[in-house]
Amino acid sequence: MKKSTIEEIKDRFDNDVERFSNLETGQVATIDATISLELITEASKRILPNAKTVLDVGCGAGNYTLKMLSKLSNLDCTLVDLSLPMLNRAFERVSAETKGKVEIKQGDIREVDLEENSFDIILAGAVLHHLRDDQDWETTFIKLFKLLKPGGCLMISDLITQGTELLNEYTWQRYAEYLVGIGGEEYRQKVLDYIEKEDSPRSMNYQLDLMKKVGFSKVEILHKNMCFGAFGGIK
Repeated sequence: MKKSTIEEIKDRFDNDVERFSNLETGQVATIDATISLELITEASKRILPNAKTVLDVGCGAGNYTLKMLSKLSNLDCTLVDLSLPMLNRAFERVSAETKGKVEIKQGDIREVDLEENSFDIILAGAVLHHLRDDQDWETTFIKLFKLLKPGGCLMISDLITQGTELLNEYTWQRYAEYLVGIGGEEYRQKVLDYIEKEDSPRSMNYQLDLMKKVGFSKVEILHKNMCFGAFGGIK
């Protein structure tokens, strides 16, 4: 199947701002969304209790940055997203919660111009699964590494696969059953269809290995449940 273009992904998110503005429920199709949100922000705070700057990649309506601000309240926040309606909502919500500066940048993280060595914390929530081939993954991880200050952390919460095909089939079968439990057979099909069209997830091991390859000094697994995980690296 031909995967969604960047423009198609942008259009889908332009039209879904309200759903992505709900901090309490997280995304119902995303298993343990609220747990992962808590874990990656709390881990970031503990790694960098004196953090001054955060970059939220694919920020959506700003949920990850808002959670981060509930733990460290004076951060300068840079929000990047393809969708301008999402960015506008994120700007409004985040500006109300921080005494620091808030900057929005519309575009693809692979192309947006940002200063190297300028962020203490980078949050990537449900975004990197839109990367496509190995080259795409590696250049993006290199860029994120370069954007971090020394000692800074990249924290990821995302859709993932398993490296072993038999186990991959098993985790996705369980996820399909979970989706049926939430919304029935039609909902299951809808979610799996758009994952098939839009997403190219990689395994947690693949991403942790890639982090080590591009230079992260430590990598950590915070949480994993079926085909979702929370993990990160320290520069």
